[in-house]
Parts: sequence; structure tokens; C-alpha cells
Amino acid sequence: MSPGSSSDSFRGEWTRQTSKEQNLRLRAQMVSSIRDFFADQHYLEVETPHLIPAPAPEMHIEAIPAAGRYLHTSPELCMKRLLAAGFSKIFQITHCFRRGERGGLHLPEFTLLEWYRTGIDYQGLMAECEVLFRYVAQRLGRGGIILYKGREIDLGGPWDRLTVEQAFHRYTSLPLDRALEEQYFDQVLVEEIEPHLGNKRPTFLYDYPATLAALAKLKP
Repeated sequence: MSPGSSSDSFRGEWTRQTSKEQNLRLRAQMVSSIRDFFADQHYLEVETPHLIPAPAPEMHIEAIPAAGRYLHTSPELCMKRLLAAGFSKIFQITHCFRRGERGGLHLPEFTLLEWYRTGIDYQGLMAECEVLFRYVAQRLGRGGIILYKGREIDLGGPWDRLTVEQAFHRYTSLPLDRALEEQYFDQVLVEEIEPHLGNKRPTFLYDYPATLAALAKLKP
């Protein structure tokens, strides 16, 4: 065969695939550790449908139509039905789909971990999230420090906590109310706020504006 033939293409593809082995093994260990954590905490792993009758009512998340239904953008709708039916601690690792999502941080298909438990508020879930990350890092032999894009991220607690209002006041030139009114909220959040978050330790961004609440109860 001449240079540039299908043999060369096959060899190049084989090299690319085998180079992914380390990452695939790491991912498998990570998923296994996540499952072990939730099993230790007496959570029930569930699996809900990917095809649903209607998408969640979120303005800037577009569902993909499929076979007269929609591919779910997250398992939230079905999982919250399970909560309402009496399941108190549930989690799921699943594929999700969103139209028009492609970039350095977004893809139209991705894997999502989602978990819910009754009896605690979102502050309690923040604390549980910290414990989850430290548990997985220890299981993977990473200790309390992980490397991300050349930076050392300290997983030791407590993590930084910042309300959306504080973040807009601290990092942006556009007030929060104007960003909401002019529909620039997501753009400002991604371009002006997110680059400042999580550079030394993870950051919880919370207390989103009530106008953006889809299936969440408003705090007092």
C-alpha cells in the first residue's frame, strides 16, 4: 500500500485509542469509588428513562427531540418523582443530552452525577459534596491535593462559599438585576465570574436568583 493509505489511517486511530487507556482506567476507578461512597452512605442507585415526555422548564437549556419525545437534559424530573414517592436517598450516574452545547467546558452528550436526599438542606448537601470529593481523591491515591490545568487544588475543607449576588458584586461590571433583565446572566457568569472560582480550592456558588428557579423551593 502507498503512504497515506487506509493502513496508515488504521495505525493512527489505533495509537489514539490506546493512548486513552490510562484515562479510561482512571475514569472507571473514579466511577467505582463514587458508587462505593453512596453505598456506604446507604443511598439507592436508580436508573430513570433517557426519553421523557417533556423537558424541564429551564430557559437556556435546550432539549434534543427524539422519537416524539425528548432526551433528558438531566435526570432531575424523574428522580424528584421518586423523592415524592418516598425514596429518601437516591443517586444516579447517567448520560445527558443538551442541544447546542459545545466548547471547552460543554458537550451535547455528557455524563452526570445527580443525587438527592431528604431531611437536610442545601447547606448539608454542600458538606456532603466536600466529603464525596475527598473520599474519591483518597481512593484514587491523590490525597488532599489534585492537579487541574497546571494548578494545585486543595480539597481540604471548608471549601469557599459565595452567593451569586456576592460574585456579581465582586467580579463583574454589570449589576445582577441588569444581567437578569437584559438576559446576559449566563454569559456574564461564564465569562467574568467562573474564571475566578476554584483556582486554589473548590468554590460553591449558591443562592441563585429566584427568577431562575425551575424545580426548587424558595428559601425563606
